[in-house]
Amino acid sequence: MRKYFLKCISCGKEFTEDEVDYFCPDCGERRGTLEVVYDFEQVRKQYRCSSLPLHRKGIWAFDFLLPFEEEVDPPELLVGNTPLYRSDSLARKYGVAEVFVKDDGRNPTASFKDRASAIAVAKAKAKGFDTIFCASTGNAASSLSGLSAVAGMKSVIFVPATAPTAKITQLQVYGSKILAIDASYDRVFDLSMEIGMSMGWYCRNSAINPYLLEGKKTCALELAFEMRDNLPDFVFVSAGDGTVLSSFYKGFDDLIKLGVINKMPTMVGVQAEGSAAIMRTYERGSPFDPIDFEASTVADSICVGKPRDVVKACRYTKAHDGLFLSVSDSRILGGIIELARETGVFAEPAGATAFAGFRKAREIGIVDESSRILVVVTGNGLKDLKNVSTVLPEVKTLPPEKDVIEEALR
Repeated sequence: MRKYFLKCISCGKEFTEDEVDYFCPDCGERRGTLEVVYDFEQVRKQYRCSSLPLHRKGIWAFDFLLPFEEEVDPPELLVGNTPLYRSDSLARKYGVAEVFVKDDGRNPTASFKDRASAIAVAKAKAKGFDTIFCASTGNAASSLSGLSAVAGMKSVIFVPATAPTAKITQLQVYGSKILAIDASYDRVFDLSMEIGMSMGWYCRNSAINPYLLEGKKTCALELAFEMRDNLPDFVFVSAGDGTVLSSFYKGFDDLIKLGVINKMPTMVGVQAEGSAAIMRTYERGSPFDPIDFEASTVADSICVGKPRDVVKACRYTKAHDGLFLSVSDSRILGGIIELARETGVFAEPAGATAFAGFRKAREIGIVDESSRILVVVTGNGLKDLKNVSTVLPEVKTLPPEKDVIEEALR
């Protein structure tokens, strides 16, 4: 008996891994995104044999809840097991019971996306591919590039030409074939699908590949095993194409079915105001027909006007009584600075979007003084220095003269 099967999020049709690779052929690549459904009888047997040495294995400590039937040959980088900090200063400042920060910018290529890319690379190797492609605004690209390099695989990356320089430089360092295209992320995504699939490469595109969510959900698994019965009341996470948000619902729900936890925190998907396509779709209601538009925000990692995992994100949010919020770019940039000065965690704009969402939720009364809060930072601030520098004062150059320096100090 197989450990898992694939199920269409819209029509419910079930497939084995051998029947389809990416999406439901009847519902298409957006409405037909697939969910990995486990046989929990088998999962429980594997779980009972697991010692969960998180400090050594990272995401692979959760192999009992990952989509592999046989032993895995993972990339030789420690992905996951990222720091979880408690911030008493933020709790006092905002008048809430507790605030925790999960810093996923501490992954090997400095973003949450390494969790998905590790699964994609392992799955591609298991299926016999030697080349993987993806479309990305930067983080998914750099994570795939780094993990492909260490696994001895080739990667082809489609990015908008506007992607931050630091992220494109990462791709060059890792040795990927880079295609910087003068178009929006959504157009680049469509081009990558057309070209990558015609070339016969393995697809790492978000939502298209159902196994990426299983890698991303390991962040929820880490939180649950570390906090156990003390999970927070609210988890704030930024949302772009929807897969990251969906992964937290999936991770917590799988652990409820496994009996590890007994309830799910309230998930809050936070979007930039200029890129809130999932929130708009959710507010219009079921059956969650996607609302697309030209997105614009300083948070390049979540600048998505045509989200690919929108249906799954909306269905999971409705099923588990989750919430959506949107925040302005000015709140996002201010959040980078405040989060760094209060906690020492330097977040890129998309990572700080979750924190900006928490601040807004406190202002409008979604959370109160009894609430326990967790903010997920999905990427390191060194990924994008240009945008945050616009709200910082200029650093003036001083001559090497004692009196001038002392005057500057005064």
